[in-house]
Amino acid sequence: MNPTVQPSNAIQKKVCMVGAFAVGKTSLVKRFVESIFDERYHTTIGVKIDRKYLTVKGRDVNLVLWDLAGDDELAQLRMSHLRGASGYILVADGSRPATLDKAIELQSRVESTLGSVPFVLALNKSDLVHEWRIGADAAAALERSGWTIFSTSAKVGSGVEHLFETLAAKMLESTEKQVSDAT
Repeated sequence: MNPTVQPSNAIQKKVCMVGAFAVGKTSLVKRFVESIFDERYHTTIGVKIDRKYLTVKGRDVNLVLWDLAGDDELAQLRMSHLRGASGYILVADGSRPATLDKAIELQSRVESTLGSVPFVLALNKSDLVHEWRIGADAAAALERSGWTIFSTSAKVGSGVEHLFETLAAKMLESTEKQVSDAT
């Protein structure tokens, strides 16, 4: 499917990108939407919205990607930007363990705002092999508690498509479950 042409029957899903400052949220979105990576760092101010259409499980999906500014204080996390989200991607920088701690904290805050909606965790910058500082045991502990985790690199593109496709599938499953529970 052409990612710029919206099928009339596409299901729209709002996805928020959440994480600390400079973890690669914008770069993951650019890689996914435009298949590009820019070495220069660009600070997101407020929110930047992009779209990508894809087919998941035979369904056309319009992902509306809200790239939220990273903020290590995150007192408010711009909670108003989260409203209406069908899912979210937590992003941590594999070379900065404190960003995983921040992602864990953010998951709790986002869940208290949105309730239980699908999410995935991207351990980004996997191309920085020699600088990687997040241990496999930390990821395994989160997976045991039900988290879906991906090792990604916006720079080389590894894991990026699968990250977004998996979240889209989880959101569709959640919608189908809500419909079946209501009937």
